[in-house]
Amino acid sequence: MGFDVHLLDGTYELFRQHYGRPAADRRPGQPVGVRGVASSVVSLLESGVTHLGVATDAVVESFRNRLWPGYKSSEGMDPEILGQFGLLDEALAALGVRLWSMVEYEADDALAAAAAVAHADSDVGRVVIMTPDKDLAQCVRGTRVVQMDRRRNTVTDEEGVRDRYGVGPESIPDWLALVGDSSDGFPGIRGWGKQAASRVLGRYCHIEDIPPRPGSWDVDVRSKPALAGALADDLDLALLFRDLATLRTGGAVVGDSADPRGLAWRGPGPGLEALDAKLGVPGLAERVAAVAR
Repeated sequence: MGFDVHLLDGTYELFRQHYGRPAADRRPGQPVGVRGVASSVVSLLESGVTHLGVATDAVVESFRNRLWPGYKSSEGMDPEILGQFGLLDEALAALGVRLWSMVEYEADDALAAAAAVAHADSDVGRVVIMTPDKDLAQCVRGTRVVQMDRRRNTVTDEEGVRDRYGVGPESIPDWLALVGDSSDGFPGIRGWGKQAASRVLGRYCHIEDIPPRPGSWDVDVRSKPALAGALADDLDLALLFRDLATLRTGGAVVGDSADPRGLAWRGPGPGLEALDAKLGVPGLAERVAAVAR
């Protein structure tokens, strides 16, 4: 069956580990998020994960900020989180995992690109994208490319995507365009809620395939004229939002570094002992050494 590939959203993990700790532990200057991510990555290796890639955001802004001025940015972000971005990359490099530290693109793009490469490789068994981010649902393929929420310990395959959103993975960018994505900073189209978007896109799949005349819609949804009117008025905006929500998978995103065989973990990188001391994680280097043996 080949080997499985695991792809981890390092930026999401940083936020999860930081805010998952009690407030008393999040003292200024203490890299609690990086500590948690480092220990979590070692746990993955201890559990038997053999091929692992981690994507992070070196900066919050990306090319999408040039497309939409309201797109998510570092403005107003917790400086205690921002201050850990560089150390997170340092920690991942010391642990010896394949790291994609993104500047022009986002970590989500790197995960999507790596998942596409792995999916196309016949030697790969299953591809597990470890993030609950709804953007990555567009990358799910059957039961072979799945999404894992490590906090809830759930795995979502293509059937699960349809159950959750009412549409298939190919329609996720369209769905997000209509309903909006507050975490990414775009509002969606007025009047289009989740239920309406699911029902209409469940029938027509993509925005441009929705008939402009609501009388032609053969789908049971309320306020058809209002929905059709809003979409007609803001069609260009809807297509822009879909572009924002569409993850990039071309070679420019991660290049040759996404070759699944290159994701095989072969032991720690340089600086692990120094990292152990800097993070203050007791026994981290010993745990890594035990996995490497």
